[in-house]
Amino acid sequence: MTASADSTGGGAAGSLYEKLILTNSGTQPCLLKGFPGVSLAAGPSSDPIGAAAARDDTVAVAEVVLNPGQAGVAQLRYTQAGNYPDCTRVPAAGFRVYPPEDTASLFIPQQHDACSNSAINLLSIQAFQAG
Repeated sequence: MTASADSTGGGAAGSLYEKLILTNSGTQPCLLKGFPGVSLAAGPSSDPIGAAAARDDTVAVAEVVLNPGQAGVAQLRYTQAGNYPDCTRVPAAGFRVYPPEDTASLFIPQQHDACSNSAINLLSIQAFQAG
């Protein structure tokens, strides 16, 4: 799997919307079903900064079969850290992403401010859909 993001989704009221994209880079079909684990991190092998993404269940979970080269997408919302007065801002270098049912993470470099306070949730994620 490879991970990328398409940030052309726009934003509203202090939030940015983008598509989290996982592409099957293997030679066999694979199944994406459910929600990825997503967190802000200082680097590819760094611990998460603050709270992990909350699940947004407004989109039903679907079985997405990816043939080699095909992608699945999940809507990711990032809320600006500056919206929270109790947020202690920490620079994040990107998103650590755990595909559903996987313990190995992927990294998408994209600078954002994170909150070190894990009670503040800056991220939400929907279930994967066919890309």
